[in-house]
Amino acid sequence: MTDYPIADYDDAYANGAHIAGAADFPPRWAGLAEEFRGQLDKAGRARLDLGYGAAVRNRLDLFLPEGPAQGLAVFVHGGFWKAFDKSSWSHLAAGPLAHGYAVAMPSYTLCPDNQIAGIAREIAAAVSFAAKQISGPLRLTGHSAGGHLVTRLISGAPLLSDDVLSRVCGVTSISGVHDLRPLMQTGMNDVLQIDAAEAQAESPVLLAPLAPVPVTAWVGAEERPEFVRQNRALYEMWRGFATPMHLHEDAGRHHFDVIDGLSDPDSPLCRAFLGLAG
Repeated sequence: MTDYPIADYDDAYANGAHIAGAADFPPRWAGLAEEFRGQLDKAGRARLDLGYGAAVRNRLDLFLPEGPAQGLAVFVHGGFWKAFDKSSWSHLAAGPLAHGYAVAMPSYTLCPDNQIAGIAREIAAAVSFAAKQISGPLRLTGHSAGGHLVTRLISGAPLLSDDVLSRVCGVTSISGVHDLRPLMQTGMNDVLQIDAAEAQAESPVLLAPLAPVPVTAWVGAEERPEFVRQNRALYEMWRGFATPMHLHEDAGRHHFDVIDGLSDPDSPLCRAFLGLAG
């Protein structure tokens, strides 16, 4: 458990050190993603490495459902803004695809080659690009750092055009880091380079939502206490606005397996993300 006030910020945000078999997850994700991506590519339902900007990592994969798309779902990966890319998560598109949504998965320029503020702007560009490819409602989800990024898109200084923002009908932050200030106390900040001004401008808990978009704050109940607190912080801060808020602590789930439900069209997580009852 994390003691408050926090004595060891690095341990408070360390996930792998507290998850059995943590090292096995990244290669497992990559293997599942590669297999799934290959299947959709062979079926003509994958548009891979689409450029949404000028930077090398400004690329996204767009997966298409069988039949006309009912809307667009976007998944933004985590990794503390300094690790991973789109290639490890393709299999998580399976749930939304089964419900008729097209799914976009972007990469972005990682820290320290970019600042978190710059990453948020890249993700806004990715969402805007994908929204031009697929019409209909737009739903955003992200894990960990990705949870921060999708909530930042609907709060604070506007990053999306009014036209794109008006299409966003739901946001699900999964284990999101919504307050950047504690990360300034970690060793990771040598790479992230967050300062007080950026933390103030880019932390969703310190910002007002731009529209009453329904938001689900989802976290594994077995995660590090700081991630549970960060999840509750978004819920508590934003439910004071017109934004419809839902809080869910997923029993038995930790930081690395909490996202699994996105791949299952019948899971509570997938259904919550898509705004489906039950």
